[in-house]
Amino acid sequence: MATSERYFYGTGRRKTSVARVRVYPGSGEILVNGKGYLDVFTRGAHQAAVLAPLKAVGGAERWNVQARIAGGGISGWAGALSHGIARALARSDEGLKPALRRQKLLTRDARMKERKKVGLKRARKAPQYTKR
Repeated sequence: MATSERYFYGTGRRKTSVARVRVYPGSGEILVNGKGYLDVFTRGAHQAAVLAPLKAVGGAERWNVQARIAGGGISGWAGALSHGIARALARSDEGLKPALRRQKLLTRDARMKERKKVGLKRARKAPQYTKR
């Protein structure tokens, strides 16, 4: 794909993943780190999350998506890509914002992994109590 075309940019974040997304007018091709999104996201739930912003605006076949994603795991990647696509689409046309907002696609999911606390085995799991 030629990068001289006009594109719209959006940054998406989820957990520790960051997706830098470019949305081009096109035929519906989605590339993630140079690979097709079906090769990267094998679970149906992840694929649905990636396509959600495009379906919300009715443009799954009208936009090509190129994304660079770093950090985190596959679930974080899917959420970050969804957020980035939604932001890029909102930037492309202000009229798409209400549809994306109704689906809660423009809101960043603030949930993060909770840190481990001193004296505990994990964030909240305490060591086993022994009476004797």
